[in-house]
Amino acid sequence: MAADGRRRMPLGNGTLRSAAVLLALGVGCAGAGLLLAADPLRIALVAAAVAFVTMAALLGAGGVWRKRRVARDLDTLIRFSDGEPVPVMATDAALNLTFANPAARERFGAFDGGGLVECLNGSIDGAAGVLHRLLARARDTGAAQEDVSSPAGRYRLTLRVFGDGDCLWRIDAGTLPDAAGDDRDEPPVLTLGRSGAVLYMNRRARALLGRRIKRLEDVLEDGPLRPGAVNRFLTPEGPREFTVRCVDTGVGRREVVLTPVHEDEAQTATAEGFDDLPVPLIRLSADGSVLRANAVACKLLDVDRAEGRNMVEFMEGLGRSIPGWLTEAAAGRGLHRSEFLRLTRQDREVFVQVTLNRVRSSGRPELIAVLNDATELKTLEAQFVQSQKMQAIGQLAGGVAHDFNNLLTAISGHCDLLLLRHDQGDPDYADLVQINQNANRAAALVGQLLAFSRKQTLRPEVLDLRDTLSDLTHLLNRLVGEKVQLSLSHDPVLPTIRGDRRQLEQVMMNLVVNARDAMPDGGEIVIETERRVVMEPMMRDRAVVEPGDYASVKVIDQGVGIPQDKLQKVFEPFYTTKRTGEGTGLGLSTVYGIVKQTGGFIFVDSTAGKGSCFTLLFPALEIQPGTEPPVRVAQKRTMPKTGTGVVLLVEDEAPVRAFAARALRLRGYTVLEACNAEEALEMLEDESLKVDVFVTDVVMPGMNGPSWVREALKARPGTRVVFVSGYAEDVFSEGGDPVPNSVFLPKPFSLNELTETVHQQLA
Repeated sequence: MAADGRRRMPLGNGTLRSAAVLLALGVGCAGAGLLLAADPLRIALVAAAVAFVTMAALLGAGGVWRKRRVARDLDTLIRFSDGEPVPVMATDAALNLTFANPAARERFGAFDGGGLVECLNGSIDGAAGVLHRLLARARDTGAAQEDVSSPAGRYRLTLRVFGDGDCLWRIDAGTLPDAAGDDRDEPPVLTLGRSGAVLYMNRRARALLGRRIKRLEDVLEDGPLRPGAVNRFLTPEGPREFTVRCVDTGVGRREVVLTPVHEDEAQTATAEGFDDLPVPLIRLSADGSVLRANAVACKLLDVDRAEGRNMVEFMEGLGRSIPGWLTEAAAGRGLHRSEFLRLTRQDREVFVQVTLNRVRSSGRPELIAVLNDATELKTLEAQFVQSQKMQAIGQLAGGVAHDFNNLLTAISGHCDLLLLRHDQGDPDYADLVQINQNANRAAALVGQLLAFSRKQTLRPEVLDLRDTLSDLTHLLNRLVGEKVQLSLSHDPVLPTIRGDRRQLEQVMMNLVVNARDAMPDGGEIVIETERRVVMEPMMRDRAVVEPGDYASVKVIDQGVGIPQDKLQKVFEPFYTTKRTGEGTGLGLSTVYGIVKQTGGFIFVDSTAGKGSCFTLLFPALEIQPGTEPPVRVAQKRTMPKTGTGVVLLVEDEAPVRAFAARALRLRGYTVLEACNAEEALEMLEDESLKVDVFVTDVVMPGMNGPSWVREALKARPGTRVVFVSGYAEDVFSEGGDPVPNSVFLPKPFSLNELTETVHQQLA
């Protein structure tokens, strides 16, 4: 920078190097031209050499002339400052002194050849950092100025840079006011050591941060420190934003300069791109009032404008007060933790992830809310939770059903024993019949629980759904009543399926009864069957339908419909929308269990006020010609009144064991009783003991039924086995090979069923 303040081009070594390069190119071209024999090329190279040499001469001459001019300007300023009462010093690029006027030599002890940093260290704290900051700022503008405070007084340092690094320094001392309120132009500066400890803070930094700190992390809110970016510092007035600039001062130290970010500038910058950003943004006051919402946010909230309304009108489900959450965020707490909320939209369920950031406007805290659509994430989470819940309920239902079956076996069995001792003319006979009938009703209810948990015993066969539904039509018409019309529509090419006819009839009855109850004023129920081909995997709800042929059954009603928030709960056991006493809540859960155990799928579509549609999909069964299963004709067999043989009865439930033992003894069998598998194996160690049939429970403490039976059959091969259980037959067949010569009898069983099964095994 010259004395008139105009910016100069870089001079000296850079210009001379450019001239030397051009001269070398000229000499090279000339040499190449002399060596070549071709005249046209020789002439071109010689001409290029002349041009390069001319350019080098002009550039070198111009550079020398400019360098001399800058030197004359610098010499003029130095001569002019020689008589100045203000300290003036000149240095090279390494800050070594090349000139010091009398005032500088007297005030700072400066001398030619000395270092400027060493001269100022005694008067200015952190002199090296101040000088390096000024040099860094002067690289772009050619000049820089800074006011600094120190115990020795206040100084204003002015720097001008000449040529390739010559510097002229002017230090005004003792001419500035020393009041604490007059240091507004001095930037906050902190000096950090190698370990990050704060070695020095100027007065402005102490005033802004409110105290003398030991480490920068003590006041940095959003660490670590990010040089060149905006950082948030804790001040007595609350968090404030500063642009951070770091200057390396050598020997492991660096200066941290804080430049306050003006709130008006930040607000203007935010407003300029607020509406154009593709991210949903909402600007909020501390009480939750919407000050501004960009177009993407309004689309997500399903409103035209959101300004003037409160956040609580759009969101819910935080688990605590939304105004309280926003108040804490405005105070600077919990800003880095996102929250998931549900939008109060009427058209569909939408979840958003909300992240808050705090800004200040006109001295007041405000919040910027960034919204992300989290509907898919929350839907997957809800589906996973629902799947886990359904699995847990299924396990619970199966366990409860097992225990109830044991109780019902004891109740109905002892009732059968009592009925043997009472004839129809006995006064107690009617009471015993009532007990027996209600025990059977309870057994049917337990069967529904087992159907939901998919642990019931199915008797699958090849079915044509058209024939099955046609046989059921008369019963269904009686169920729906006079106000409801039942219509059936069949696909002529409907494929056959494999399933339990009795259970599928129960499925249709439950669905039709539910459809009837959904239409108290009457209407029409439509049952449609069709062949459906799935070409690609179909994902719906929590199920994936694999490609293939399916037989589809739809039950459509015109009833009140099911609200969207209840659709995912309709298959849960004991969940019902009916009034108390009108339903058990097991109808649809039974349907769900039977369909799943059959290998099919069930889906529900419903609109409140317009009706519902339940869709069943069963895998098609392809039967090759000539492979149709033979029709079995059940033959009536007359059971003898008494039997012979030794039965080993193993049952951990004492009431069930007592009934079964008495029932078998009444039929003439010799019964050996054991309460567990270990006791049974201990009895069988006596080789002289003859046993014709094992009657054993499947699930017992210790060894289960199949395990001890396989162990016993090693020494007694050929012994017949009857397994009894409150679970389904496949509970014990999944873990290993089938036990030979064995049959399964599900609980609860009657006296006749038990004795008949044992007799058939011994026949």
